[in-house]
Formats: sequence, structure tokens, C-alpha cells
Amino acid sequence: MALAVKLILLPVVGAALGWFTNYLAVKMLFHPKEPKTILKFSIGKWKVPGITFQGIFPKRQKQIAIKIGKVVSDELLSIDDLKQRIVTQDSMDNIYETVEVKMDNFLEGRMTKKFPLVSMFATKKLKLEIRNEMLAEVEKQLPDMLNSYIEHFESSVDIEAMITEKFSQLSSDRLEQVMNDILSKEFKFIEILGGVIGFVVGLAQACILIFL
Repeated sequence: MALAVKLILLPVVGAALGWFTNYLAVKMLFHPKEPKTILKFSIGKWKVPGITFQGIFPKRQKQIAIKIGKVVSDELLSIDDLKQRIVTQDSMDNIYETVEVKMDNFLEGRMTKKFPLVSMFATKKLKLEIRNEMLAEVEKQLPDMLNSYIEHFESSVDIEAMITEKFSQLSSDRLEQVMNDILSKEFKFIEILGGVIGFVVGLAQACILIFL
């Protein structure tokens, strides 16, 4: 009877220990959020400094932020990628259409209020010619304007530094929430895998007891 209980308990205890070990390992990725020291004591002149430990992500947040910033700026969101996505025919067409609408609104409405004397002598044909000339110039200059804007953006904005700074400034609680949002399924899988491995090890031990 005692042997049968052992044979049942070995896989069950193994699964529980395996799950708990991996659960604890996942939790220790984020906890403790501040450095903690254990086993620190002194007896007279004899002092034991103890062991200081901290969650992996809080401890290495700055280093992780630097790597994430570099990966994003080099491989995911480079200035060249932005240029290719912004300076496209579709985007220029959209800008051109917006300018066209604004131009029509100005010539038909605001110009009359701001420059009443000019409006009195500006015939419909003249307004149309002004409109078409200005729109043709906008269409001609638009690609160079966009490229110039992106070059200015590139010189004034450091994507890598910006992302690194933002990630470094995340609080420990927010960092844990973000990582859990991204990797919650993976963390759960690790915990379950620990239980499965523990169960298999316990089952193997039970088999050894049977055959010995």
C-alpha cells in the first residue's frame, strides 16, 4: 500500500515541483523590483555581506532598452523606410488634393474678405489661372519638399535614442505589464512545461521503484 502511494505521489509531486519551479523562475524575471539582500549578518568582527539579487528585467532594463532601440532603428523603423513610405505617389496625391481644396476655399472665400479690392478686379478666369499655376508649382515642388522635410527630420530626430529613453523610463510595474502583454502565452507555456517535465521525471522514478 505504501509503495502504491509512493508510485502515485512521485509523478504528482514531480509535476507540482516542476510547475512551481518554472512559475517562480518567471516571477523572478520581474521580482524583486528593487535590489534585495539576504543572508546578511555579522558576528562580532566577522561579517557576511549576503547575496543581493533583483529581477532580471528591472536589473537590466537600461541594457535591454539600448538593444531594443538599436534593433528598432536599424531593422524595423529606419529613416530610409519612412522615406519610402512617405514619398509615394499616393501620399503626394493626397497632399495635392488637400492643397487643392484649401486653395479653392481661399480663392472663393478668404481672399474676398482679406483682399476685397483685389477680389473686385479678379475675374473668374484670372482666379482659375492663379489657381492652376499655383497648383502646378505645388505639384512640381512637392517631392523635393517632402524629401527636404525627411532630411530635416533625420538630422533632428534620433529614433534609437528616443526609443531607448522611452523604454528606460518605464516603471517596473509598467515594464512587467508590457512584457506580460507580449509574452503571457509563452510564460504560461513555460510553467506548464515545467509541470509536464516534473511529471515525466516522477513517473520515471516510479518506474525505477517498480523494477528494482
